Formats: sequence, structure tokens, C-alpha cells
Amino acid sequence: MNSQEIQRRTILGAGVIAMAGVSSAQQATVNVKQRKIFVLIHGAWHGGWCWSRLSDLLLSQGHKVYAPSLTGNGDRSHLLSKDINLDTHVADIVNLFKWEDLKDVCLVAHSYGGWPVSGALEQVHTKVSSLVLLDAFKPENGQKGIDIASEFSRKALVEAVAKGEAGRKAPPANSFSLHEKNWAWLQEKMTPQPNGVATQAILLTGAREKVDKKTYIRAPKYPQASFDQALAQCKADPSWKTFVMEDTGHDVMVDEPEKLCEILLQVS
Repeated sequence: MNSQEIQRRTILGAGVIAMAGVSSAQQATVNVKQRKIFVLIHGAWHGGWCWSRLSDLLLSQGHKVYAPSLTGNGDRSHLLSKDINLDTHVADIVNLFKWEDLKDVCLVAHSYGGWPVSGALEQVHTKVSSLVLLDAFKPENGQKGIDIASEFSRKALVEAVAKGEAGRKAPPANSFSLHEKNWAWLQEKMTPQPNGVATQAILLTGAREKVDKKTYIRAPKYPQASFDQALAQCKADPSWKTFVMEDTGHDVMVDEPEKLCEILLQVS
């Protein structure tokens, strides 16, 4: 790969990805025509770093991966402010597509990521060949994040706003992963979630449904009624594929990266 292909967002967002560590033989696993492009959008309190295990697997098979941190999160947590809203995160995604000239993309949204991804698709849906909602929100036009957030998240948001804080702290790491070995790493990496993204109504016109390939993946050991509802909607719609992963926590990319990789390659 030439230096222009080693994108800052890929390296910083995914955290531990080092393209120099991918051998020429691994890069040649798929030819140019078969190579797929994945854009991975994280959920609340996370950053591009959470995709590192999955990204390594995709890169090792010759695919291209972008795993940006949304403004105010992860390696961009120093930009946290009260000015960040849902439009900010939508722009993060749209601008990535624009400046990297992306097309024929498999766009993956985890958890909260379903909000900005749904908004971004209003502008980039023609450049997306496959959409995957990974234990993610599937918002409808006019909804706000606070409307369908979990009780914990809603309470934390209200308290943070009352204190004049720009973001709310993450819940314990064991809320996201089933495996104790992951908890210290998650706890160290998680950063406050910008409050403004949950208080702005999303504007949707149906662009999300125009994507040719659509997949919803549910990890039911993470309790969230909105995700259960989204899964039921997708099961009832023949234009969506659905998967249920019983042996993982909410952070599927952390607990079961190999299985997730198999699914993504199947549906992309």
C-alpha cells in the first residue's frame, strides 16, 4: 500500500492498527476487485479504538478499513464541548466519505452510531452498498436520542446537563463486555459522551431504506428495548437480513470479533 492509502483516520481511529505489520501476502489475500471497504462507526462513550480487533482481521484479509472517532470521543475527546450535536457527528461521517472519495462501502453502525449513520445516509446512501446496524438504534424521523435512551443513559444525561457539563460519563465496562479480561481496557479507553447529540431531533426522509443490502445484528444479553423493537421491525421486512448473537455482550466487536468478521464479509 502506498502512503496515501494509510489514512490517519484508520490508524488513529482503530488505535492499534499498523499497516506495516500486514504482510504483502496478507494484503494479496483478495485482489483489487474483491477488496471491500468498511467504515465502522462506534457507539456512545467509545471511539475508533473499539474496532481494533475486527479491523485487524479485515485488514489481514486485504480489505480496507476506516474507523474514525466522532468529534468529542476517543482520540478526539479533547474536542468535547457543549456545541457538539447530532449534526456534528453526521458531518464527521459525510466528510470522511467526501475527502476519502469513498464509494461501494459497507457502513457499520454500533449502538448510538445508528443515529449519525442514519443521518449521514441522507447524503451518502448512493455510496453505500451495504448497511449493518450492530446492536444499534434505528431511529425514525423526528426522534431524539433522549426519547428512546435507556433509563441509565437518560438519567446521566439529565444530571450532566443540570451540572452544565458537556458530556456524561460512561457506565461500568462490564455493561459492554461479558469477559472480565476486557473490562480494564474498556474502562481506560471510554470517554464522556457529548450531551448535545441526544437532544437534537433527527431528520430522515427514507434514504436509509434505499441501501441495497441491509442487516441488523442483535446481541440480546444487552438489555435495550429499542434494539429489540428494531430487530422485530427488520425481521418483518424482507429487505433486511437479521442475525442474533447470543454469546456476546453489547460490544460485539470486542467479545466476538471473529464471528462478527464472518458476518460482515457475508453481508457486505
